[in-house]
Amino acid sequence: MFVNKLKVSVAAGLLSSTLVGVSLSGGSASAATSCNTAASAAACGGMTALIAAAKKEGVLNVITLPDNWANYGAIIKDFSKKYGIKINSENPDGSSQDEINAVEQDKGRSSAPDVLDVGTSYATSNLGLLAPYKVATWSDIPAALKDPKGRWFDDYGGYVSIGCNTKVVTTCPTSFAQLTSPQYKNEVGINGDPTEASAAFSAVFAASLSNGGSFSNIQPGIQFFATLNKDGNYVPGGSAATAESGTTPILIWWDYLQDSIKQALPTWTVNIPTDASYAAYYSQAINATAPHPAAARLWEEFLYSTEGQNLWLQGNARPVELPTMIKAGTANKTWLAELPPAPAGTVTYPTLAQLATAKNTVAANWASAISGS
Repeated sequence: MFVNKLKVSVAAGLLSSTLVGVSLSGGSASAATSCNTAASAAACGGMTALIAAAKKEGVLNVITLPDNWANYGAIIKDFSKKYGIKINSENPDGSSQDEINAVEQDKGRSSAPDVLDVGTSYATSNLGLLAPYKVATWSDIPAALKDPKGRWFDDYGGYVSIGCNTKVVTTCPTSFAQLTSPQYKNEVGINGDPTEASAAFSAVFAASLSNGGSFSNIQPGIQFFATLNKDGNYVPGGSAATAESGTTPILIWWDYLQDSIKQALPTWTVNIPTDASYAAYYSQAINATAPHPAAARLWEEFLYSTEGQNLWLQGNARPVELPTMIKAGTANKTWLAELPPAPAGTVTYPTLAQLATAKNTVAANWASAISGS
């Protein structure tokens, strides 16, 4: 089973143009004490000082990062090996809301999360919990995909897609419209609960776009799944695990995560729906009361380095700095070639206000729509 994080992004393409990156030089370890609150590596004396402070802490707490989610298993292993810092990985099957809950409930404890990987809406609605920090490659992140103060910044993304087990399903659907066919009775799932989970929420948004809705109106997507449920096609409680077990031989999920199912099921195929193209990023953030603040900042520097961005690329996700990396020739060509094909045309995104409205609409109407009450 995999974590379900609610993530939605603002207007900027997954492969939009970015600015030129800025590198930071090393500094004196004598400034390491300021790394606890530094808003950049330069502010605490440079990377040398930040590395020294992080190594002194020796621990980093992460949360809701399954090994098979965007290659986090390799990312965690490589970071720990490179810096000699132990990583405690908690609640890998949790949600973005679980991350926020842990920050609030474990405040002051050594076990509290140091860093977060959440949906943008969770970051923007909890800014008081987050520390401002700008990584060395800050200028490589499009302005629309980051908080001006550095309290959150997008990391990797992909497209809503329809996965299907060809061993079970005779004709795999390639559109939302086809999912309404009686031949898919008891076969269609989404990964999690759309009131908490990114993939599920995004599946509803994509369904809305394919059924006359818009970024300002997600209700048609809710109605689509309500009808799908009434007709017996929709199976609540879907996940990668239920897809692999055969309970939901059709799963609507992120394209870059479908690959984990394909590894277990060679008969699994993936299609971005022809009648709806919905893409989104996730966001990074640092807990303002992180028990290991220097290690948290070093973690972000690692993720936004060429090494870290390429590790996300290896996981079939589209790292936020990919346009700059392609231009500079630093993107791993093998992993770049293996990316799931993107739809033609320009990708558009809802605004933060539209996302907030959609989130509230789903929260208010999903349960009753699915239950039929």
